[in-house]
Amino acid sequence: MPDDSHDSRHSYDSRRPADNVLAARELYRFYRAGEEETLALRGVSLTVRRGETVAVVGPSGAGKSTLLACLAGLDEPSGGEVHVSGVRISHRPETERARLRARHIGVLLQTRNLLPHLNVLDNVRLPQRAQGRRAPVPARTLLAQVGLAGRTHALPRQLSGGELARAGLAVALANAPAVLLADEPTGELDGETEQLVLSLLRERAAEGCAVLLVTHSAEAVRVADRVITLTDGRATGAPPPHDREEAPDVVG
Repeated sequence: MPDDSHDSRHSYDSRRPADNVLAARELYRFYRAGEEETLALRGVSLTVRRGETVAVVGPSGAGKSTLLACLAGLDEPSGGEVHVSGVRISHRPETERARLRARHIGVLLQTRNLLPHLNVLDNVRLPQRAQGRRAPVPARTLLAQVGLAGRTHALPRQLSGGELARAGLAVALANAPAVLLADEPTGELDGETEQLVLSLLRERAAEGCAVLLVTHSAEAVRVADRVITLTDGRATGAPPPHDREEAPDVVG
């Protein structure tokens, strides 16, 4: 792993709060279609601290899903950088981004991250096996925590909407990530299931996970510690709590 701590091109040029688990600085994302250029992100900076839940809101087309993809290393920003647990994840080859994502980040997409030909248990075991080391939480234990102990051998098509949401969350949490990124995690759920999923997310934050939700849900906004609004690719919102402590970047 390259040492970023002495590379001014790929590190913050001074110091960062020790408990900022996710930090993005001046993210830009351009898309070209023929002669037309679209600016999906225009200099977005944000941080999420350990144990904090941040909601990202804004109208459709504001850049929310693009932002989440850049934060997760699923897409590369055209400019700026992303650090997770002190490690730069942006501007690396896809194989390195995938390895860092598997180690540090859980991603819950609108598609619920489930492979249709695998049962629920094997969907959770898949990212754990990809890590090549012992799972921090056994797959069956994790499924019991999200209320699916009795559905381990069900295929995704046999699950209800609420069960799909919880199974997708179990997959995202399979490797006990430091950061959880969720794109509309309660978008198609009834009120009771939405409250259950949000409660599970808050439990993970209480255990020290940094949680960022892209959402249109008023209930999800209510459980967040902080709200960031995206409009035309630009971010506004409440700043993080005043830093109590500073520490140099750590590369892991």
